[in-house]
Amino acid sequence: MRTTVNQRKIRVWDLPTRLFHWLLAACIVALLISGNIGGEAMVWHARFGMLALALILFRLVWGVMGPRYARFTEFVRGPAAVLQEVRGLFPRKPGHNPLGALSVLAMLVAIGMQAGLGLFSSDDIAFDGPLARHVSDVVVDFATRWHLRLQWVVLGLVILHLAAIFWHQRIQQHRLVQPMLSGDQQVEDDDAVAANDDAAMRARAAVIFALALTLVVYLSR
Repeated sequence: MRTTVNQRKIRVWDLPTRLFHWLLAACIVALLISGNIGGEAMVWHARFGMLALALILFRLVWGVMGPRYARFTEFVRGPAAVLQEVRGLFPRKPGHNPLGALSVLAMLVAIGMQAGLGLFSSDDIAFDGPLARHVSDVVVDFATRWHLRLQWVVLGLVILHLAAIFWHQRIQQHRLVQPMLSGDQQVEDDDAVAANDDAAMRARAAVIFALALTLVVYLSR
């Protein structure tokens, strides 16, 4: 006897979370392009780097103050849940799965460190990070060396992220891209609750991002 699964569509990804995701993706592309061009493009490289850092700071705060599925407590789980996910035994729920949560955390840490190190880096030719003049040459050399190394870590994480999306989207037929565009996801859990994405929540996000951007710009002066 076949069991009918009732599906319904609910709001999972709020607008601020979706904007963060796509703006950060655009920043990474712009950073890779401007960093490889060099020269005068490094001015834009620095600007995109500061924007990326502000986005990371916003997401860290939003992971505590945002709506349900944006909060770290909702999707960050322990090793047992990750192992279940690898074995295909973890129940499908709205939002990030345990492996997706690891990807989110890894990207936040790596991009945050990369952007932070960039503030103190120098190419010893025509460009210095905005904070390089405030620290010793030893610190600048350390920051520059690790800034160059971490770009490969970030690139690797991006490739893994895209590969995971392809696997879920094409092989397992799990729609991941569409919900990150529209915010809505088809769920089978009758107890699933929609995320709060009202005007007040969006205004809160705007204030948090404005404060994060102001802090980054102020520290980079």
